[in-house]
Amino acid sequence: MSARPAAMLEQAAKGTAAFEAAVHGLTDPGLTRPSYLPGWSRAHLVAHVARNADALVNLLTWARTGVETPMYASGDQRAREIEKGARRPAAQLRAELLAADSRLVEELAALPDACWTATVRTARGREVPASQVPWMRVREVWVHAVDLSVDTSFDDVPHDVCAALVDDVAASFRGRPDCPAVRLRSEDGPHTWLLGDSAGAEPVVVRGDLPSLAAYATGRPVPGPLYPAGGGTLPKLPAWL
Repeated sequence: MSARPAAMLEQAAKGTAAFEAAVHGLTDPGLTRPSYLPGWSRAHLVAHVARNADALVNLLTWARTGVETPMYASGDQRAREIEKGARRPAAQLRAELLAADSRLVEELAALPDACWTATVRTARGREVPASQVPWMRVREVWVHAVDLSVDTSFDDVPHDVCAALVDDVAASFRGRPDCPAVRLRSEDGPHTWLLGDSAGAEPVVVRGDLPSLAAYATGRPVPGPLYPAGGGTLPKLPAWL
C-alpha cells in the first residue's frame, strides 16, 4: 500500500487556496495592518507562510535524497527572512507567496511513494515521517488564514481539520503541569479530548461545536459559544505553538 497521505494532501490544497484567497482580498494598505498574532502585521504572516512552504520543501528534499536538509538554518535566519519579506512591496510579497506555494505543491506531487516513510526532523527537533509534512502545511495555512483577521474564522475550517487540530493540541499538552486539566467534548459527534495533567484534579468539561473547540484549543478567536461544566469561566490554556 502507498504511504502517500492523500487526504491530507487534499486538505493542504484547500487550505492553501483559502489562505491565498484571503491574501488576495486584502488591499495593499490592509497588508500593513495588525494580524491576530502579537507584534506581526498581516505582511509578516504572509512572509512566514511563504517561508514555511520553502522550509517544508527542504524536508521533502531530505526525504527524497537522504541528505539532511533542515527546515531553517537557524531561528535567527528564519526571523530575519520573515522581517525582510514583510517589508517588501505588496505585489512582490503576494508573488513570493504564490511562487513558494507552487514549489511546495510540485515537490509534494513528485515525492516517490517509498519516500513518504523517510524520517525527517521538524524545526522543534521532533523526528517524524515525511508523511507528516502535508499535515504540517494544513495546520499552517488554515490557522494562519484565521490569524489574518479578515473574514476567515474557524467556522470556515473543515471539521476534520478542526478535529485533527485538537488532536495535535491535546498531544502537545498531554501531562504538562502548566496546562489545566480540561476535557473537551464536541457537540458535533463523539469526539472528546483531555488536555493537561488530570492526575491531581478532576478535569473541567468544556462543551461546544468542533470549530469553537479548535479555536479555543489553539488560542484563537472562538466563533461560537462554549459551555464549561457548572457555568464557570473557561480555563486559560498555555500557548500552543
